[in-house]
Amino acid sequence: MPIVNSIINWINYKRIYQIELYREHARDIQEELLFDLIGSAENSEWGKKYDYESIASLRDFQKRVPISTYEMIEPFISQMIGGKKNVLWPGEIKWFAKSSGTTNAKSKFIPVSKESLDECHFQGAKDVLAIYYKNFPETRLLSGKSLTLGGSHRVNSMNNNCFYGDLSAIMIENLPFWTDFHRTPPTEIALIEQFEKKIEEIAKTSIHENVTSFAGVPSWNLVLMKYILDFTGKSNLLQVWPNLEVFIHGGIAFEPYREQFKKLIPSEKMQYMETYNASEGFFAIQDDPASSDMLLMLDYGIFYEFIPMGELYADSPKAIPLWEVETGVNYAIVISTNGGLWRYMIGDTVMFTTKNPYKLLITGRTKQFINAFGEEIIVDNAERALQAACSETRAIISEYSAGPVFMSDTALKGSHEWIIEFEKEPESLEKFIICLDKKLQELNSDYEAKRSNSVTLERPKVVVAANGTFLKWMRKKGKIGGQNKVPRLSNDREYLDELLQINTRM
Repeated sequence: MPIVNSIINWINYKRIYQIELYREHARDIQEELLFDLIGSAENSEWGKKYDYESIASLRDFQKRVPISTYEMIEPFISQMIGGKKNVLWPGEIKWFAKSSGTTNAKSKFIPVSKESLDECHFQGAKDVLAIYYKNFPETRLLSGKSLTLGGSHRVNSMNNNCFYGDLSAIMIENLPFWTDFHRTPPTEIALIEQFEKKIEEIAKTSIHENVTSFAGVPSWNLVLMKYILDFTGKSNLLQVWPNLEVFIHGGIAFEPYREQFKKLIPSEKMQYMETYNASEGFFAIQDDPASSDMLLMLDYGIFYEFIPMGELYADSPKAIPLWEVETGVNYAIVISTNGGLWRYMIGDTVMFTTKNPYKLLITGRTKQFINAFGEEIIVDNAERALQAACSETRAIISEYSAGPVFMSDTALKGSHEWIIEFEKEPESLEKFIICLDKKLQELNSDYEAKRSNSVTLERPKVVVAANGTFLKWMRKKGKIGGQNKVPRLSNDREYLDELLQINTRM
């Protein structure tokens, strides 16, 4: 492997140098990219609608093109699914990433152009490998295979030349043939639509391979890993794959699952590498194993803008370019891409940790928060508070969701209710609740003010869910596997009440 590693590191050298240029030339890279995008799309239906040909500055672009949501561009996407060319992006787009983002029944179909596949999604995967080799030059990663738990796709009934499915499935379908030598399971198993059948077949085929890495969403990979241990009768994954060395993860926050992974893979040498990728694009990579923030990738055909969360719901929220952001501020992301998304708000929120280079943390979703009483709790607050409570009580969380308890005739004060499924229950639930409440107050001054002397909010309520509650809920909604996610926070009780109802029947 030393010779192979030397060759790979030599090949990666130029790319690593290009990434280093992010530090000094971020604005130049982003501005050049924006006008490349505008030039490419000026003859599309969208480009003509907003007169892209005459746009001469970022200010022109921002004044002319509105910030959009999926609902605003859905009519254009419907035309593309029907086979119409040159709508949001030049040419015909054949692939659409099916994404809900939450457990809502309504699906979004995100256009995936050839350019976005090659220059964004595949380039992101290549850069993950390049950065990993830079950080661990003695790795034996390519001596074995990567186990990727992807989604599925099907032919669209409206147009037999149009396909949709999870982004992971679209990538698998479009990978060059030679990648089959370095991944498992085979394509025909990877694209099985029924999740339970898929993990059964993965277990049968992959346990005989030399798996050195996993990739995918932490929650669904845990389901697969536990199934494999039951299938093989082993007590940990290193007994199945002794050369396992890295889990490349994304889609949801990893911290709630970290302790479970440590239990299943009991090795101090095991690495965990976070990526920030979505149906809309590949955005960031954890480039420093010692730090949880991620490097924003600037040359993937995505132009970034950011809206401060305090302004998001204003009549005319102002989006700023990358070079105007500040660290420590919570922003909603707006993107323009080589897949035909224009000033599109993806629904994620981030906070920058540094500007030289630009590194960020994912803090949540624009629609996942609790602000029923002016407390403005975001997912990042929740994750960190739960982590502290688990540390204090030696608990391990499998899944959770939370929402408000509204004031009523019988309840003069509000509160938050958490339903938590534990892998390992806390030594004291009372202590867990106290710690959760205390940490939320430390992290969020608005919550602290509302909790002061229980003026508005009483302390949180925690319901311990029976094992399998969340999986049963996701199955009921038809959201098993792929990139489906449990909504962590909600400003109403829809999800919470559904989960509580299922839990009472378990």
